[in-house]
Amino acid sequence: MVEARNIGKRYGGRWVLREVGLTVAPGRIVALIGPNGAGKSTLLAIIGRIVGRDAGDVLIDGRPLERYSSGELALRLTYLRQAMDVRTRLSVRDLVSFGRFPHNRGRLTKRDREIVDQALEELELTSLAEAYVDELSGGQRQRAFVAMILAQDTPYLLLDEPLSNLDMRYQVHILKILRKRCREEGKGIVISLHDVNLASIYADEIVALKDGRVVASGAPCDVVSPAVLRDVFDIDVIVEPIAGQRICIYAQW
Repeated sequence: MVEARNIGKRYGGRWVLREVGLTVAPGRIVALIGPNGAGKSTLLAIIGRIVGRDAGDVLIDGRPLERYSSGELALRLTYLRQAMDVRTRLSVRDLVSFGRFPHNRGRLTKRDREIVDQALEELELTSLAEAYVDELSGGQRQRAFVAMILAQDTPYLLLDEPLSNLDMRYQVHILKILRKRCREEGKGIVISLHDVNLASIYADEIVALKDGRVVASGAPCDVVSPAVLRDVFDIDVIVEPIAGQRICIYAQW
């Protein structure tokens, strides 16, 4: 279980997170929603130990984050940043193979190669495996980074806007893969999303942030409501039950 308790973060004299908490259990997807600047990326970076915090605690399976070595943490938790970049010329296969580094320290085994091939196949990148990452489209590159994260095969995944640059088909495709990994392998996932409807459909729990604070949290049926979304996004929406899901209609005709 990943637990973030009363997290606080400030830059200069400005608090960007205040008393923020969340819990993600194995086999569960927690979606972070909120406007730009709400603190979603900062929270994920703190849990992933990329950014320090000024208050609160983070525990991974009951153990304080600080007590993990870098190698130990890389076997328990993986973090996909919102903006990933590759500064060296790498093939897609090489990039995805980096996900196995915590397991093999750079010496790929037969099992490592099988896992890499599986990730490439899942993200429909097999035909592009030998292409260079810098030659890909934005959406293809994003899928390659997601494949790398899946190849790392950790119990917990932190994904910051993993659907950026993706068309509708691949947004749904990746969310289905993540949900399958949750259900079949017991992975715990925290994912930040701008699309409230995707959060409503695929998440087990939604945490809504605004101005660095948690405005609402709970099951999608509780968070995806006109009142909560008006409070979070300052916009009036219609919420309708469609195929058993609560779906937002943003346009006011």
